[in-house]
Amino acid sequence: MGKEAAARRPSTASRARTKPAGNDSRARKSAATREAILAAALDEFSSQGFAAARLDDVARRARVAKGTIYVHFRDKEALFQELIRSVLSPFVGTVEVALHRNLPVRAIAAEVVELFVREIYGTRRKDVIRLIITEGARFPKLAEFYHREVLSRVMAAFRGLMRRAVARGEIKGDALVRFPQLIGAPAILAIVWNGLFERFEPIEVRALMHAHLDLLFGKERAP
Repeated sequence: MGKEAAARRPSTASRARTKPAGNDSRARKSAATREAILAAALDEFSSQGFAAARLDDVARRARVAKGTIYVHFRDKEALFQELIRSVLSPFVGTVEVALHRNLPVRAIAAEVVELFVREIYGTRRKDVIRLIITEGARFPKLAEFYHREVLSRVMAAFRGLMRRAVARGEIKGDALVRFPQLIGAPAILAIVWNGLFERFEPIEVRALMHAHLDLLFGKERAP
């Protein structure tokens, strides 16, 4: 009987092999829950604004208990910060790589326009930016976080590109080095304008941004 029981018990090696599978399953479930909370937070913040959004409603949208949110996030502000990081940081990394390519400045800027139209304006990511525009003044810590995680990185990369363009004689003067915000201004304009007036007078975002590049760098040359 003792031998049969021993034979039925899994060996130490067998238990060691099955334990990681359980850990992996729990990790996947935790990651899925976290993603569901972030998606629900984006929906809730977008519809209600940061101030009016309630974690109870985020939990309802995510189909989790409110306490589950606190397992993953300290509070509503931490949840919004992680939303910024998870939604926009990968895009910022892609832009940083694009801006360091060894191409003419006009070609790189055109590539970044396409990235913005496809990866920001054509997705829910633009809602996060719109939230920062509308709520940032009331919640300076959120604005500071967004500036540190997104804007400062993008502006530093654009400044580097503009310095190289000046050194190569592609542009004159240092206005775009000092004020890289000028390059991204149409992106903000498009988000604000279409958020308010799209029903009456929509802006075609890609055309707007390419027209702006023509003003800054001249017409794109045919290959």
